[in-house]
Amino acid sequence: MGLFSRKPKLPPASRPPLTADERVLAWAAAGNGEGDGVVVASNLGLWLPGRGHRLGWHTILKAVWSGRELTVTPAELVVERDGYTLVADGPAETYLLLDPGELPHQVRARVTRSVAYTEHQPVPGGAARVAARREAGVDGLTWTVRLDPGTPADDEALLAETDRLVTVARAATAPVDG
Repeated sequence: MGLFSRKPKLPPASRPPLTADERVLAWAAAGNGEGDGVVVASNLGLWLPGRGHRLGWHTILKAVWSGRELTVTPAELVVERDGYTLVADGPAETYLLLDPGELPHQVRARVTRSVAYTEHQPVPGGAARVAARREAGVDGLTWTVRLDPGTPADDEALLAETDRLVTVARAATAPVDG
């Protein structure tokens, strides 16, 4: 490829069902052991093979690029709370990308850019990360508490503490009138 060559356009048959305000930023042919597909990064999120919906950038807890494989860990809803959601790591999905192009860079940049606030805190029975994320196309921040693996989600003391932690974090990040 020359200095100014570009990756060919995404084949129409591989194009996910984008919304009117959504555009493709990067894509790569992928394999995950269950057949081939295409991973597509858009301005609104990440389309993975075998999923009929996009993962919003704010719902991706972790994305790791090994140089050959992209591993994505989406958030899995545990419970909706007043003003935030309690989440845990969903099953990680790994895709072999033989010609990744700009895809790993776009994934890293978009996931990182979505994080407005993050703090790891002890909670009853373990630990959790309080985060405020920017959701593409939505004003304001989306608040989540991600439980560390092994932290029990069904404890009333834990839920009371996550409520308190989110309230404190919101107050600490609220704009000051002046």
